[in-house]
Amino acid sequence: MTREYDRIGKSYDSSRCADPYLTARLLDLIQPEAHGKYLDIGCGTGNYTAALRNKGLDIVGVEPSEVMLETARLRHAHMNWISGAAEAIPFPPDTFLGAIATLTIHHWNALEKGFAEISRVLKPKGRWVVFTSWPAQMKGYWLNHYFPAMLAASIAQMPSLDAIALAGEKSGLTVVETEKYHVADDLQDGFLYIGKHKPEMYFDTRIRNGISSFASLAHQDEVNAGLAQLRLDIDTGCFESVRKRYENALGDYLFIVLEKAI
Repeated sequence: MTREYDRIGKSYDSSRCADPYLTARLLDLIQPEAHGKYLDIGCGTGNYTAALRNKGLDIVGVEPSEVMLETARLRHAHMNWISGAAEAIPFPPDTFLGAIATLTIHHWNALEKGFAEISRVLKPKGRWVVFTSWPAQMKGYWLNHYFPAMLAASIAQMPSLDAIALAGEKSGLTVVETEKYHVADDLQDGFLYIGKHKPEMYFDTRIRNGISSFASLAHQDEVNAGLAQLRLDIDTGCFESVRKRYENALGDYLFIVLEKAI
Protein backbone atom coordinates (compact mmCIF):
# COMPACT_ATOMS: atom_id res chain seq x y z
CA MET A 1 0.00 0.00 0.00
CA THR A 2 3.00 2.33 0.48
CA ARG A 3 3.71 2.09 -3.25
CA GLU A 4 0.06 2.84 -4.03
CA TYR A 5 0.11 5.91 -1.83
CA ASP A 6 3.34 7.05 -3.42
CA ARG A 7 1.35 7.19 -6.66
CA ILE A 8 -1.81 8.69 -5.15
CA GLY A 9 0.26 11.17 -3.17
CA LYS A 10 1.30 13.07 -6.29
CA SER A 11 -2.17 14.63 -6.57
CA TYR A 12 -3.66 13.70 -3.21
CA ASP A 13 -4.04 17.23 -1.87
CA SER A 14 -6.05 18.39 -4.87
CA SER A 15 -9.09 16.72 -3.30
CA ARG A 16 -8.09 16.04 0.30
CA CYS A 17 -7.86 18.56 3.13
CA ALA A 18 -8.53 18.74 6.85
CA ASP A 19 -12.25 19.10 7.45
CA PRO A 20 -12.87 21.70 10.20
CA TYR A 21 -15.52 19.65 12.00
CA LEU A 22 -13.45 16.47 12.01
CA THR A 23 -10.41 18.43 13.17
CA ALA A 24 -12.40 19.87 16.07
CA ARG A 25 -13.69 16.44 17.08
CA LEU A 26 -10.17 14.93 16.97
CA LEU A 27 -8.91 17.71 19.20
CA ASP A 28 -11.77 17.40 21.66
CA LEU A 29 -11.59 13.61 21.89
CA ILE A 30 -7.83 13.50 22.45
CA GLN A 31 -8.26 15.80 25.47
CA PRO A 32 -4.90 17.57 25.01
CA GLU A 33 -2.79 18.72 27.92
CA ALA A 34 -0.41 21.67 27.94
CA HIS A 35 3.22 20.77 27.15
CA GLY A 36 2.23 17.28 25.98
CA LYS A 37 3.57 15.73 22.77
CA TYR A 38 1.22 14.03 20.31
CA LEU A 39 1.53 11.68 17.34
CA ASP A 40 -0.30 11.44 14.01
CA ILE A 41 0.38 7.94 12.73
CA GLY A 42 -0.16 7.40 9.00
CA CYS A 43 -0.37 11.16 8.58
CA GLY A 44 -0.30 11.17 4.77
CA THR A 45 0.41 14.68 3.49
CA GLY A 46 -0.15 16.03 6.97
CA ASN A 47 -3.45 17.83 6.54
CA TYR A 48 -4.85 16.93 9.95
CA THR A 49 -1.43 17.10 11.58
CA ALA A 50 -1.01 20.69 10.44
CA ALA A 51 -4.60 21.64 11.30
CA LEU A 52 -4.12 20.35 14.85
CA ARG A 53 -0.75 22.09 15.10
CA ASN A 54 -2.49 25.33 14.13
CA LYS A 55 -4.79 24.79 17.10
CA GLY A 56 -1.83 24.61 19.46
CA LEU A 57 -1.11 20.88 19.58
CA ASP A 58 2.56 19.84 19.70
CA ILE A 59 2.27 17.03 17.16
CA VAL A 60 4.57 15.04 14.89
CA GLY A 61 3.54 13.18 11.75
CA VAL A 62 4.77 9.68 10.90
CA GLU A 63 4.12 8.24 7.42
CA PRO A 64 5.64 5.40 5.33
CA SER A 65 5.05 7.01 1.91
CA GLU A 66 7.96 9.24 0.95
CA VAL A 67 5.87 10.98 -1.70
CA MET A 68 3.28 11.90 0.91
CA LEU A 69 6.01 13.09 3.28
CA GLU A 70 7.62 15.20 0.58
CA THR A 71 4.33 17.06 0.12
CA ALA A 72 3.95 17.49 3.89
CA ARG A 73 7.48 18.88 4.20
CA LEU A 74 7.01 21.28 1.30
CA ARG A 75 3.71 22.62 2.61
CA HIS A 76 4.62 22.68 6.30
CA ALA A 77 8.40 22.99 6.49
CA HIS A 78 8.29 24.22 10.10
CA MET A 79 6.85 20.92 11.33
CA ASN A 80 8.44 17.59 12.18
CA TRP A 81 7.75 14.84 9.63
CA ILE A 82 9.17 11.37 10.20
CA SER A 83 9.41 8.39 7.87
CA GLY A 84 8.03 5.30 9.57
CA ALA A 85 5.24 2.76 9.70
CA ALA A 86 2.68 1.94 12.37
CA GLU A 87 4.38 -1.41 12.93
CA ALA A 88 7.74 0.25 13.67
CA ILE A 89 7.29 3.74 15.11
CA PRO A 90 10.72 5.43 15.39
CA PHE A 91 10.32 6.82 18.92
CA PRO A 92 11.23 5.51 22.37
CA PRO A 93 8.63 4.19 24.83
CA ASP A 94 6.33 6.57 26.70
CA THR A 95 6.97 9.50 24.34
CA PHE A 96 3.45 10.77 23.62
CA LEU A 97 0.48 11.83 25.70
CA GLY A 98 -1.84 11.00 22.85
CA ALA A 99 -2.14 9.97 19.20
CA ILE A 100 -4.50 10.14 16.26
CA ALA A 101 -4.96 7.89 13.22
CA THR A 102 -7.34 9.06 10.51
CA LEU A 103 -8.52 6.61 7.84
CA THR A 104 -5.33 4.58 8.00
CA ILE A 105 -5.62 1.43 10.13
CA HIS A 106 -7.10 -0.58 7.24
CA HIS A 107 -3.85 -0.02 5.34
CA TRP A 108 -1.58 -1.39 8.06
CA ASN A 109 0.31 -4.58 7.30
CA ALA A 110 -0.17 -6.03 10.80
CA LEU A 111 -2.99 -4.58 12.89
CA GLU A 112 -1.98 -6.07 16.26
CA LYS A 113 1.67 -5.08 15.80
CA GLY A 114 0.60 -1.53 14.98
CA PHE A 115 -1.57 -1.38 18.09
CA ALA A 116 1.31 -2.73 20.19
CA GLU A 117 3.58 0.00 18.81
CA ILE A 118 1.05 2.72 19.58
CA SER A 119 0.78 1.38 23.12
CA ARG A 120 4.55 1.31 23.46
CA VAL A 121 5.04 4.97 22.52
CA LEU A 122 2.07 6.25 24.54
CA LYS A 123 2.47 7.34 28.13
CA PRO A 124 0.29 5.65 30.76
CA LYS A 125 -3.30 6.90 30.46
CA GLY A 126 -2.47 8.22 26.98
CA ARG A 127 -5.42 8.50 24.58
CA TRP A 128 -5.49 7.36 20.97
CA VAL A 129 -8.25 8.63 18.67
CA VAL A 130 -8.93 6.49 15.60
CA PHE A 131 -11.16 7.77 12.81
CA THR A 132 -12.27 4.93 10.56
CA SER A 133 -15.25 3.09 9.16
CA TRP A 134 -16.13 -0.51 9.87
CA PRO A 135 -17.74 -3.15 7.64
CA ALA A 136 -21.32 -2.79 8.89
CA GLN A 137 -21.22 0.95 8.18
CA MET A 138 -19.76 0.53 4.71
CA LYS A 139 -22.45 -1.97 3.74
CA GLY A 140 -24.84 0.96 4.18
CA TYR A 141 -23.13 3.11 1.52
CA TRP A 142 -25.24 3.49 -1.63
CA LEU A 143 -21.96 3.15 -3.53
CA ASN A 144 -22.49 -0.62 -3.15
CA HIS A 145 -25.28 -0.40 -5.72
CA TYR A 146 -23.04 1.06 -8.43
CA PHE A 147 -19.59 -0.32 -7.58
CA PRO A 148 -20.24 -3.67 -5.83
CA ALA A 149 -16.86 -5.31 -6.44
CA MET A 150 -14.94 -2.20 -5.39
CA LEU A 151 -16.97 -1.83 -2.21
CA ALA A 152 -16.63 -5.54 -1.42
CA ALA A 153 -12.84 -5.20 -1.66
CA SER A 154 -12.92 -2.04 0.44
CA ILE A 155 -15.09 -3.65 3.11
CA ALA A 156 -12.90 -6.75 3.22
CA GLN A 157 -9.86 -4.74 4.31
CA MET A 158 -11.64 -2.84 7.10
CA PRO A 159 -11.05 -4.12 10.66
CA SER A 160 -14.24 -4.88 12.57
CA LEU A 161 -14.98 -3.28 15.92
CA ASP A 162 -14.31 -6.63 17.57
CA ALA A 163 -10.91 -6.86 15.87
CA ILE A 164 -10.04 -3.35 16.98
CA ALA A 165 -11.11 -4.00 20.57
CA LEU A 166 -9.18 -7.29 20.64
CA ALA A 167 -6.02 -5.75 19.19
CA GLY A 168 -6.30 -3.01 21.80
CA GLU A 169 -6.84 -5.46 24.64
CA LYS A 170 -3.74 -7.44 23.66
CA SER A 171 -1.73 -4.21 23.67
CA GLY A 172 -3.00 -2.72 26.93
CA LEU A 173 -5.37 -0.33 25.17
CA THR A 174 -9.04 -0.16 26.12
CA VAL A 175 -11.85 1.27 24.00
CA VAL A 176 -13.32 3.96 26.25
CA GLU A 177 -15.53 5.85 23.81
CA THR A 178 -17.03 5.66 20.33
CA GLU A 179 -18.79 8.36 18.33
CA LYS A 180 -20.61 7.98 15.02
CA TYR A 181 -19.99 10.41 12.19
CA HIS A 182 -22.64 10.95 9.51
CA VAL A 183 -21.22 12.56 6.37
CA ALA A 184 -22.27 16.21 6.32
CA ASP A 185 -23.27 18.24 3.27
CA ASP A 186 -20.29 20.54 3.80
CA LEU A 187 -17.62 17.83 4.27
CA GLN A 188 -14.35 19.21 2.89
CA ASP A 189 -12.16 16.10 2.94
CA GLY A 190 -12.66 14.05 -0.22
CA PHE A 191 -12.55 10.52 1.22
CA LEU A 192 -14.68 7.61 -0.01
CA TYR A 193 -18.22 8.63 0.98
CA ILE A 194 -17.87 12.37 0.39
CA GLY A 195 -20.57 12.12 -2.27
CA LYS A 196 -23.20 10.64 0.04
CA HIS A 197 -25.47 13.65 -0.49
CA LYS A 198 -23.82 14.86 -3.72
CA PRO A 199 -23.45 11.89 -6.10
CA GLU A 200 -22.26 14.13 -8.92
CA MET A 201 -18.93 14.42 -7.11
CA TYR A 202 -17.93 10.94 -8.28
CA PHE A 203 -17.87 12.09 -11.89
CA ASP A 204 -14.85 14.24 -10.96
CA THR A 205 -11.66 12.32 -11.80
CA ARG A 206 -9.79 14.45 -9.29
CA ILE A 207 -12.06 13.23 -6.49
CA ARG A 208 -11.78 9.58 -7.51
CA ASN A 209 -8.01 9.78 -7.82
CA GLY A 210 -7.74 10.88 -4.18
CA ILE A 211 -9.75 7.89 -2.93
CA SER A 212 -7.75 4.68 -2.48
CA SER A 213 -10.76 2.45 -3.25
CA PHE A 214 -11.13 3.98 -6.71
CA ALA A 215 -7.40 4.35 -7.24
CA SER A 216 -6.23 0.90 -6.17
CA LEU A 217 -9.16 -1.50 -5.63
CA ALA A 218 -11.51 -0.73 -8.51
CA HIS A 219 -11.61 -2.24 -12.01
CA GLN A 220 -12.01 0.43 -14.66
CA ASP A 221 -14.81 -1.44 -16.43
CA GLU A 222 -16.89 -1.46 -13.23
CA VAL A 223 -16.13 2.21 -12.58
CA ASN A 224 -17.22 3.17 -16.10
CA ALA A 225 -20.39 1.09 -15.91
CA GLY A 226 -21.21 2.32 -12.41
CA LEU A 227 -20.75 5.94 -13.36
CA ALA A 228 -22.91 5.51 -16.45
CA GLN A 229 -25.72 3.96 -14.38
CA LEU A 230 -25.36 6.63 -11.72
CA ARG A 231 -25.62 9.33 -14.40
CA LEU A 232 -28.74 7.71 -15.81
CA ASP A 233 -30.34 7.32 -12.38
CA ILE A 234 -29.66 10.96 -11.48
CA ASP A 235 -31.02 12.20 -14.80
CA THR A 236 -34.18 10.07 -14.63
CA GLY A 237 -34.88 10.68 -10.95
CA CYS A 238 -34.24 7.06 -9.93
CA PHE A 239 -31.25 7.79 -7.73
CA GLU A 240 -33.34 8.91 -4.77
CA SER A 241 -34.97 5.50 -4.47
CA VAL A 242 -31.53 3.85 -4.51
CA ARG A 243 -30.27 6.22 -1.84
CA LYS A 244 -33.27 5.57 0.39
CA ARG A 245 -32.69 1.80 0.28
CA TYR A 246 -29.37 2.36 2.00
CA GLU A 247 -30.55 4.67 4.78
CA ASN A 248 -29.51 3.42 8.22
CA ALA A 249 -28.65 4.62 11.73
CA LEU A 250 -25.16 3.12 11.98
CA GLY A 251 -23.35 6.27 10.88
CA ASP A 252 -20.89 6.47 8.00
CA TYR A 253 -17.63 6.61 9.95
CA LEU A 254 -16.61 6.20 13.55
CA PHE A 255 -14.35 7.85 16.09
CA ILE A 256 -12.88 5.24 18.44
CA VAL A 257 -11.03 6.40 21.55
CA LEU A 258 -8.62 3.97 23.17
CA GLU A 259 -6.75 4.57 26.41
CA LYS A 260 -3.55 3.00 27.62
CA ALA A 261 -3.59 1.36 31.03
CA ILE A 262 -1.68 2.90 33.91
